[in-house]
Amino acid sequence: MSETSTLILAIETSCDETAAAVIENGRYVRANAVASQIETHKLYGGVVPEIASRQHVEQMTIVMEKAMREAGVTFQDLTAVAVTEGPGLVGALLVGVNAAKAVAYAHSLPLVPVHHLAGHIYANRLVHDVKYPLLSLIVSGGHTELVYMPEEGVYELIGETRDDAVGEAYDKVARTLGLPYPGGPAVDQLAQTGEASLEFPRAWLEEGSYDFSFSGLKSSVLNTLHNATQRNVELAREDVACSFQASVVDVLVTKTAAAAKAYDVEQVLLAGGVAANQTLREAMETKMAAEGRQLLVPPLWLCTDNAAMIGAAADVAYRSGARADLDLNAKPGLALK
Repeated sequence: MSETSTLILAIETSCDETAAAVIENGRYVRANAVASQIETHKLYGGVVPEIASRQHVEQMTIVMEKAMREAGVTFQDLTAVAVTEGPGLVGALLVGVNAAKAVAYAHSLPLVPVHHLAGHIYANRLVHDVKYPLLSLIVSGGHTELVYMPEEGVYELIGETRDDAVGEAYDKVARTLGLPYPGGPAVDQLAQTGEASLEFPRAWLEEGSYDFSFSGLKSSVLNTLHNATQRNVELAREDVACSFQASVVDVLVTKTAAAAKAYDVEQVLLAGGVAANQTLREAMETKMAAEGRQLLVPPLWLCTDNAAMIGAAADVAYRSGARADLDLNAKPGLALK
């Protein structure tokens, strides 16, 4: 490997996926191992933090060894070890942070801290050529943010949710409709068979704002279903799902398009678990194409939490000199900057 090449072992444990990956030069996935906890948390209708932390402990070493074995490398081959330091569930984050610190100490490797949202953004770098300046919409169970990047490694948060993240709204509506966890894919699938026949609110907020709000929409859906039950009126679940999703997608696409125009970017990146949503992807692609902008969306396996995206972001951070000492701690509320 040349002096300018990197080979990074990346670790991600911010929520309910125990993941490790080996990434070469920030672009090539040598290995990407993920131990999912979805089946466990389905029993509870959502992620239980204590259970997530315990399963991370059980799977962390197994997943790291699998990634190293699939990549065909040893610890002596590595340039650095990287880990998500935040944001996320504090107990879950601590498992990954401590594992990364142990590897860094045992093998005298540099330790690179990575922001979880930077990972989601740079997931696109594993499959696309990104050009700056750009705009990224990050949508997941815990996040809804619009991030402007004038250059590589520089993040300007220009819009965020003021209450529920979009994925959180999906999960709550799904639960009310009797759909399984995770709610996002279930609602999207059901919505494909329905019609947007119900008028649910769209929170545009004050003029010029790129912030989001989904609590009012969520409450409107729940109240509509409750009132229908009281009146003994049966609403088609697929129409409720379709109408809810139409409101969500309309706001996300419209605000993203407005920001892209205001910041005059050629590329718009879609990232995060909700980026796997079929309706959102299609609506965003149509809107950006109509305005002469390029939409970049990662494949489905890079939308949900994974360590490959952390390795991609870590390469940028490593080359810019980002390092952490062995007193690195988990930061559940870490801001992107």
